[in-house]
Amino acid sequence: MGIIKLKKMDLQNALDLVWIVFLEFEAPDYSVQGIEEFKKFISYNSMMKQFERGEITFWGCIVNNELTGVIATRGRNHICLLFVNKEYHRQGIGKRLFHTVLEECKSNSNCNTITVNSSPYAIEVYHRLGFVDLDQEQTVNGLRFTPMSYSII
Repeated sequence: MGIIKLKKMDLQNALDLVWIVFLEFEAPDYSVQGIEEFKKFISYNSMMKQFERGEITFWGCIVNNELTGVIATRGRNHICLLFVNKEYHRQGIGKRLFHTVLEECKSNSNCNTITVNSSPYAIEVYHRLGFVDLDQEQTVNGLRFTPMSYSII
């Protein structure tokens, strides 16, 4: 099991994994509007533009030459995607991906928190990682989320 920084050529594969996992585990908690909004958010063209401008960074977990998990950050400290293939749930992949982001953030002296807008499905995962709720669940454009934060200091 290895964590790598994903390149442009890996982006489509990463987004395919995100979409498959989203449909199975996240979509049941969302309205049709929310599902469509998420689909637009992870569209290849939109993500590629952000990737090329350096606004978003993707990391992936590779097991037996297969991409099994993905984490993406906006800037260094806002997690905007964290998805792990169903067959690899509860094997520490999400935790390893998060710790990669944590180490990246620690390498920047200006970074003292990591934030995420957690889906209902992932709240307990983030709590286990040490995140705390910043507010109650919100819904924007059909997307349900709870703002959360992880303090580095």
